[in-house]
Amino acid sequence: MKKYLQITSFLGFLAILLGAFGAHALKEKLTPDALQSFQTGVRYMMYHVIVLLFVNTTDMLSQKAQKLISNLFLLGIFCFSGSIFAITVLGVSAKSIWFITPLGGLFFMIAWVFMLFSIQKRN
Repeated sequence: MKKYLQITSFLGFLAILLGAFGAHALKEKLTPDALQSFQTGVRYMMYHVIVLLFVNTTDMLSQKAQKLISNLFLLGIFCFSGSIFAITVLGVSAKSIWFITPLGGLFFMIAWVFMLFSIQKRN
């Protein structure tokens, strides 16, 4: 679980860095809608970083469940937030990666449901 906590710590740092970057450096460069989308990506990233801290430190989940849930949340962060960052900051065409953002949302939902069932099963 140490590996997942290290990744989580890095992603927490990155979320703060990106949030500050968005609030200061991108404020004048992005449209208000694009900036709002960017901030949504940062917010969802941080929400799931916090959840990953719980997932990887609780004894309410088996190690197998912790790994699966962590991988699903990490995929969610990468797909959901990453695609938003690519579209808003890198100028990647939303039409070319339209399916990645909702796929990330799906990974988030699957992870939450799996966590629910894993906690119910464990206790």
